[in-house]
Amino acid sequence: SSCTRDTVILALGGGVIGDLVGFVAATFMRGVRFVQIPTTLLAMVDSAVGGKTAIDTPHGKNLIGSFWQPEYVFIDASFLETLPPREFANGMAEVIKTAAIWNEDEFTHLESRSVEITSAVQGGSTRSTLQGQTLQTRTKEQQLLLSIIKGSISVKAYIVTKDERETGLRNLVNFGHTVGHAIEAVLTPAILHGECVSVGMVLEAEIARKLGVLGQVAVGRLTRCIKAYGLPTTVSDPRIAKLPAARGLTIPKLMEVMKIDKKNSGNKKKVVLLSRIGKTYEEKASVVDDRVIETVLAEAVKVVPGVPKNDPVRMATPGSKSISNRALVLAALGNGTCRLRNLLHSDDTQVMMAALMDLKGASFEWEDGGETLVVHGGQGSLTTPPKGKEIYLGNAGTAARFLTTVCTLARPSADASTQTTIITGNARMKQRPCGPLVEALQTNGSRIAYLETPGCLPLAIDEGFKGGHIQLAASVSSQYVSSILLCAPYASSSEGTVLELTGGQVISQPYIDMTIAMMATFGVHVTRRRNATGELLDVYEIPRATYVNPPVYNIESDASSATYPLAIAAITGTTCTIENIGSSSLQGDAGFAKGVLEPMGCTVVQTEDSTTVTGPPRGQLRACGYVDMEPMTDAFLTASVLAAIATKPSLEERRVDGISERTTRILGIANQRVKECNRIRAMIDELAKFGVETKELDDGLEIYGKPVDELNENASIHCYDDHRVAMAFSVLGTVVKGTILEEKACVGKTWPNWWDDLENKIGLSVEGVELDKASSGQVDRYSFPPHASIVLIGMRGAGKSYIGKLAATVLGLEYIDADDYLSEKLGSGLSDYVKKEGWPAFRNAELEVLFELLRTRPCGAVLSLGGGIVETPAAREALKNYRGPVVHVERDLEAIVKYLTDEKTRPPYGDATIEEVFHRREPWFAETATHQFYSYFKTGATEEEKKVASNALKAEIVRYFKHISGLQPNLAPNLAKGKRSYFLSLTYPDITPALSIIDDLTTGVDAIELRVDLLSPSGAVNPDGNIPPLSYVATQLAALRQSTNLPIVFTVRTKSQGGAFPDTAEPEAFALMQFALRSGVEYVDVEITWSEKRIEALSKVKGFSKIVASWHDWSGGFKWTGVTAMEKHATASLLGDIVKLVGKANEVTDNFDLFSFVESVSASPTSKPIIAINMGAEGQLSRILNSTFSPVSHPLLPTKAAPGQLSFAQIQAALHLVGQLPAKQFYLFGSPIQHSPSPTLHNTAFQTLGLPHKFSILETAQVNSDGVKAVLSSPDFGGAAVTIPCKLDIIQLLDGGVSDDASVIGAVNTVIPRTKLDGTVSLYGDNTDWQAIRALAAQRLTHTITNKTTGLVIGAGGTSRAAIYALHNLGLSTIFIFNRTLESARKLALSFPEAYGLRVVDSLDCFPPEIEAPSVIVGTVPAQGTSLQKGDAGVYLPPTLFTRAPSGVVIDMAYKPADTPLLNLAKTSASESWSRVPGVEVLLEQGCRQFELWTGRRAPRQGVSEAVMKFYHF
Repeated sequence: SSCTRDTVILALGGGVIGDLVGFVAATFMRGVRFVQIPTTLLAMVDSAVGGKTAIDTPHGKNLIGSFWQPEYVFIDASFLETLPPREFANGMAEVIKTAAIWNEDEFTHLESRSVEITSAVQGGSTRSTLQGQTLQTRTKEQQLLLSIIKGSISVKAYIVTKDERETGLRNLVNFGHTVGHAIEAVLTPAILHGECVSVGMVLEAEIARKLGVLGQVAVGRLTRCIKAYGLPTTVSDPRIAKLPAARGLTIPKLMEVMKIDKKNSGNKKKVVLLSRIGKTYEEKASVVDDRVIETVLAEAVKVVPGVPKNDPVRMATPGSKSISNRALVLAALGNGTCRLRNLLHSDDTQVMMAALMDLKGASFEWEDGGETLVVHGGQGSLTTPPKGKEIYLGNAGTAARFLTTVCTLARPSADASTQTTIITGNARMKQRPCGPLVEALQTNGSRIAYLETPGCLPLAIDEGFKGGHIQLAASVSSQYVSSILLCAPYASSSEGTVLELTGGQVISQPYIDMTIAMMATFGVHVTRRRNATGELLDVYEIPRATYVNPPVYNIESDASSATYPLAIAAITGTTCTIENIGSSSLQGDAGFAKGVLEPMGCTVVQTEDSTTVTGPPRGQLRACGYVDMEPMTDAFLTASVLAAIATKPSLEERRVDGISERTTRILGIANQRVKECNRIRAMIDELAKFGVETKELDDGLEIYGKPVDELNENASIHCYDDHRVAMAFSVLGTVVKGTILEEKACVGKTWPNWWDDLENKIGLSVEGVELDKASSGQVDRYSFPPHASIVLIGMRGAGKSYIGKLAATVLGLEYIDADDYLSEKLGSGLSDYVKKEGWPAFRNAELEVLFELLRTRPCGAVLSLGGGIVETPAAREALKNYRGPVVHVERDLEAIVKYLTDEKTRPPYGDATIEEVFHRREPWFAETATHQFYSYFKTGATEEEKKVASNALKAEIVRYFKHISGLQPNLAPNLAKGKRSYFLSLTYPDITPALSIIDDLTTGVDAIELRVDLLSPSGAVNPDGNIPPLSYVATQLAALRQSTNLPIVFTVRTKSQGGAFPDTAEPEAFALMQFALRSGVEYVDVEITWSEKRIEALSKVKGFSKIVASWHDWSGGFKWTGVTAMEKHATASLLGDIVKLVGKANEVTDNFDLFSFVESVSASPTSKPIIAINMGAEGQLSRILNSTFSPVSHPLLPTKAAPGQLSFAQIQAALHLVGQLPAKQFYLFGSPIQHSPSPTLHNTAFQTLGLPHKFSILETAQVNSDGVKAVLSSPDFGGAAVTIPCKLDIIQLLDGGVSDDASVIGAVNTVIPRTKLDGTVSLYGDNTDWQAIRALAAQRLTHTITNKTTGLVIGAGGTSRAAIYALHNLGLSTIFIFNRTLESARKLALSFPEAYGLRVVDSLDCFPPEIEAPSVIVGTVPAQGTSLQKGDAGVYLPPTLFTRAPSGVVIDMAYKPADTPLLNLAKTSASESWSRVPGVEVLLEQGCRQFELWTGRRAPRQGVSEAVMKFYHF
């Protein structure tokens, strides 16, 4: 364009534009002038200033670039109004970074005025009014934002002036970037630069904290400030964690990227370290050891056992969580200013502060470098948040309970846009109870509604707290009581509030006393009533008043947290002193040292404000005997881990009759079941990993001490996202080698720097551990450890035993029937036990067995539970907390009733009918199960149909359990890049009539789409909106499952997207989709127009299935070149695993636009598979060129699912015509082969699928001939089948190697060409003979294979090797070999490893009596080589061959004649339970598998079978 050295280039845009233009300006003609005109906040405050210009490469950020200063930087802040909120927040990350390294005052503005700063650009465009363009029209919010931008730019400009080439000082602006850039390299482009830097800042602050140069106060302030702008602070943030690319955030990967950070010195990594907010440790990046970085990055840790190096330890714990939360509420509701000192800086307090700010209940600022929080009280004046704003509380239980009542004080906002406050939390918070508190408030007149599960968050709360007389059940949580007490002074009743506690013993009275004492400090005195004798009653009188804030309030250190360093002293025999916790403490847990540690043998010295503990010599702790921990319930976890190794006899006064001297019995802790997790159960389950035995009690547990040296090492502890669990087990980790704490970050709730203090203040080494993502306990129930035991629940008679045994066989797991297990333990039948002891005793015994099995068999088993296990609440809780698949086995009620009417071995249901029991248990099964399996049997089926259905059910059991367990997810392999995949769209209202032709319908496709919105029991789709009943969908899905093992795409298409489902029925749609995932459906189509929250929740329970995020436009107005296409793609990429975008073509060129769009979005290595098609006749080209899951139709379908759909065969023909599917030549090598059926088999398959290929024979006995070599090297060679005598010789020509299977067998029957990355082709060999034998044997076998099941191979030729390999792979531990020449049989047996269990027999008439007779028999001898007459030539087949085993399968590899002597013998002498497989079926099976290896397509088996049978005249 005739540019020269005097050209000036303008960079108008964001950071990418600025960097790119700057790099061009720096390199064009060795440098031309350019001007930066940034339009994003990120560019304004960062990339446009300083002259750094660069481009990224696949190897990392900014690796190619130059320093080249712009002539000018022009900033127009009104551009910021055009930014989406996410982009504005993206820029704020750099603003926060600059303030954090340079200016604490600026940082204080950012952390305390986030709402004002954000509102400056999100209040609607001011361009038309020019508001803010002049000083006179500028709002205070706009002025604040401009000053923030100016301040940030000034800092960077100063630093760049001092150090343009980044030799030291300029390093500082890279705070957060060492780690942030590494994260960005993995997650780009899904996560923005500022978002990655935000996480990087927090992690680098934690590195500084670990090194001891930065305090937790600063880390907490930084984290809170970043969160205030909606930015992520951890890689576990849902926006990051849900991305498939997030799996790449491994420590080795991040450390590898950090190796090439520009700040490094050689192999030494450098990180910018803060020493406080506004100041760095050095005026440059500091060298940090890899071990420190790795420990901070790790999601898990382990404590290295040893003696604390800093013994005697003297330290203080963080501020009390309980007191901190109460103080925040009191000061916010109070009048005046209060300075809170020693406030806990943790997740919980951050949540509470954020909520109070959202309610405009108070304002906060920091003093003393963040050590003091200044609270300006709002005197009880609160306002509901803006419309659409929910108060998210995470898993902060204290905040949730307190804020439930606080929110009743919130008045509607000034614009009256909302009168309701919604509080919500994470998945666990939504399980934790708040029912008694809500019910008490509702009864008092407050309007509070449950939005999901009754009794739990989320809640919708309107203004109104009446006061007066309130009754509250307080036996579950004292926090309910404190919640009402704290807010009662602001109740509307002029007479004040009387709070009466009901429901039995009040839990945790010390915490109620704490609340009352603190209220008194803030000027409100609560009176507790007494009866006539002076005894205290559970009735409290609270006057109507306003809190008066004291000028300063000092928060005690956390007594619960103090138990951990004190316990470390106890367990290691050292000394620890905790300051600020003593006998005068408000907290009940301050009594732990005297009440628990001293009786266990520790020396305890406690003053009013300190506690010192010295432990006995290692291994000398006494058991605690009986201890009532009701006054200090949170400390029971610490007591439990000490009790686990306490082996000395307990004090005599603490012993309880009936328990041993080494037992610790802890009671008074029932409320711990409803904390962050069920803590009692958690301690039992996790202590079991060390080999420690326990017993759960109604109100606590017993722990049976064991010598520390006998505990299991290398236990991996699941912490349940519970800070107390993590810290308690870290104590045990100080003496037990290899103990891993899986969720390091969960300690952030009360002691965020616990791991650092453990190392720096106590003196024990802490190492980072990277967990296998599949085995860590960070996520929900649907991410379980590999080989986790599978639990089956369901009604008796649903088929649990049959399904469980088969699943165990398939997966190679142990099968345990819990009822049989219990019966054996009891020494009697279950019916007799119930008659003798009664149902309650039976349920208790059943529960103990459940606990025992979950504890002792966490992996490697299928556990089939009794039908009534869900009747017991504790059992339901155990199942919900179990980290593995819990499968509800379902069956039609009528079938269950019929079965149970005849079955008498189990206890009867008493007075209840089977139907009543069924309906009572159904919601409990649904509540506890992660998955469900439906046993479908067609009503009125013939015996033959039942037999077919039984085989189909077996196949479905195999598919289902391999999929949900992750052993072999049933996903379409052709979804890989470079391949083409298709699914058939079923459009039947009832699919069952089509099941008989399902093989024809699915010819060539990779999956089947079940259009759920078109299903209808009546056969007619409701035009006003079709919602099929869930029960009907279940039977349809089960029927389809038993007809095909193809993956299913489960689609609920709405009317607006071209389907029949109502757009307004979102809950019903998600109920169907959740059912699909629980049922093991492989792909679920989810329209991105649904609620994103619901989609994200659905993704969390998908397990090994995939989400297809779809969007359809039927208007014809959608353009692939427009912004909408990119927006929809970005949304779908975030929400799904596969993107599906569908438009409508108006002209053929629309398809070219689509193709360009797909190329563009697929260019990124992290891009997701995309289905992109145009509807209509003009859009058919897009269907041909689309490579991912193209929807296809079939001539046999009643209608097409969408206009323009083509069949699979039509698309293949079209691909050939446009040069995308070249014709290939396939061959059969061997001799004699003139009469082989292979050409018929494969050419029929090619023709049926519309493939242009051809199969021919090349008769040869020598594969090393020129003819064979020419064929193999031909560019159009597609593959070859190999038969005798070439199966061994062909191996020498295979430069790509052979499969492990073929290597063991010693023969190749299939040659597959493989194209390598450089375009060259290699030849690979495989063997499908053994695959066919194994598949047919597994399919036809009617009994479960056990370690006693045996097989027999008749013959010792080449085919017999494949047969032996197949039977071994099937799981047979003993395989007999018979051959007429015994020496050949012995030679064959010796050629296999001993593990194959091969035994040569010299007669088919006698097998060892101590071993089961063979029930899987494979004949490999030609038909003419066998005889049913003794004395004839050939192998004699005696009549007893099939009479010893009651059932089995016989396979004859000879395929002519159809009825061989072996099969005839089975037909005449074997029972009906024996299945017969003729050789032609093996031929078809192995041929179809060859076809699939060559083409990646399923062979059309029915058509191929008919052609081959016709060829043989069968």
